[in-house]
Amino acid sequence: MLKIVVLDSGFGGELFADKLRDELGIVEIIRVIDWRNADKYLHKKYEARTTAETALRPYLNKVDLIVITNCYLATTSLKYFRHKYPKQKFVGISLVFPSTFIDRSTVVLTTQAMSKTIKYRRYVSKLHRHLITMVLDEWLEKIDDGELTENEIRGVMLEMMTTKKIVPSEIILACAHFNDIKETLLKVFNNNIKIHDSFNDLYNDTCKALKIRGAIKKNKGRWGSGL
Repeated sequence: MLKIVVLDSGFGGELFADKLRDELGIVEIIRVIDWRNADKYLHKKYEARTTAETALRPYLNKVDLIVITNCYLATTSLKYFRHKYPKQKFVGISLVFPSTFIDRSTVVLTTQAMSKTIKYRRYVSKLHRHLITMVLDEWLEKIDDGELTENEIRGVMLEMMTTKKIVPSEIILACAHFNDIKETLLKVFNNNIKIHDSFNDLYNDTCKALKIRGAIKKNKGRWGSGL
């Protein structure tokens, strides 16, 4: 049986591991969720990289694939891991590009560390949108603990719309944690919003790396990149 390690620092990794469990019954999923060191994945790439390397040490070159679902770690260190461990296959979550490139008011939910990367800045420059980046590090621990409420989400979104004087037509999730609140975001906006995430792209990359059939088309099904 194929073995896949899913590495993350919190609940986003659990969500993607659940997706693999639901979609692929022919693999063994090993969840390496480094809860204890969650803060170390949020600030400096070298600290995040070293912490991840320690967590992965028992599995390097011993499993069929390692999936990195921490967006900041994947963005800053995926090439590093592939270069240092050429015999080990890696895939990592990436920033999703909506399929329709039109002028829309868009909000990106992300972390402080991610928003400061060069790759994120390049990503933003390629999106033909009126775009607002919302840094929401304080939500991560609340999502991990199941304590982020609809009222808090609603309040933050209302404050954003009032301050920026826009009503967004789409939201991009640039942190795996935020997949946990997709349904709540839809409810807050009365389903009048499109939500994009990277889970389908990462799932397809996983299937491709393992040469497994089962890729999901964008915008289709429960785990579609747009809802």
